[in-house]
Amino acid sequence: MPTKRTYVSPRREQAAAHTRDLILRSAIALFAERGYGRVTVADIAAGADVSPKTVFASVGSKSDILNEIVDAAVHASGYERAMRSVRAAQDPDSVLEAVARGTRAGNEGQFAVHEAIRKALPSHEDGEALWERATADYRDALRAAARRLHALASFPHTQEETADLLWFWFGPAGWRTLVAETGWSWDRAEAFLLRTAIVTLRTPFHGQEA
Repeated sequence: MPTKRTYVSPRREQAAAHTRDLILRSAIALFAERGYGRVTVADIAAGADVSPKTVFASVGSKSDILNEIVDAAVHASGYERAMRSVRAAQDPDSVLEAVARGTRAGNEGQFAVHEAIRKALPSHEDGEALWERATADYRDALRAAARRLHALASFPHTQEETADLLWFWFGPAGWRTLVAETGWSWDRAEAFLLRTAIVTLRTPFHGQEA
């Protein structure tokens, strides 16, 4: 007897995906504005114009929603495209230009998501692991940029120290400080961070021999 095939409705799948997207967008906006600990599933449901039951059925609990947001942010970060530019660069300044451009694109395009994650850390049950998962690829990309820099030129720092400096300049905290906390434009922040990196990367730390 032939096996009965389950009918899958493309229209129903599209509607489900749309509902899921609305829920995630609502959660991102609310987490970024109020903080994870001050948002309920009912709040997220109201923002998406669905019932709390639909939220649980479509995505899951509030913690599940945050995990989805983190995974989507990592996927949408564009770090792989940025790293292709880093690997293709033939001089240190070009490497730093690629890093500045790539990290700016990721931080600007995902700013609300980054805010949602950042504000979740104090109240999340496992905030340290969440931050590690959200930034692991970002850190790896900057370590790869440091390797490329040291392959192209000599610096008064170790490769690990160069990676730390790139994280200090081009990590999410640097971008947020200049854009969100001081009101700089993204263009101005990119130009400043790039110039700072180019000028100071070859400078030894205080007390360190050149």
